[in-house]
Amino acid sequence: MAHTKQAAKRNRQNIKARARNKVQRSTMKTALAKARKAESADAAKAILPDAMKKIDKAAKNRVIHPNAAARLKSRLAKKIASGR
Repeated sequence: MAHTKQAAKRNRQNIKARARNKVQRSTMKTALAKARKAESADAAKAILPDAMKKIDKAAKNRVIHPNAAARLKSRLAKKIASGR
């Protein structure tokens, strides 16, 4: 329980931010999963830009670290380019 008004407000802000971050992280993970599990290489290449966009947006809003975003994008692009 917060002891001050400032601490109570900060708790409310943290709850809202956590909910926003969770939604963004979930949509990013869904896009990644769709790209990884695409039926064909052509389908994966079509989904790739959307997945990259979701990763970039999560990094921009600091939901994930920018280096983690770069790593995810690199691995995803390499996997799709190899045709797996």
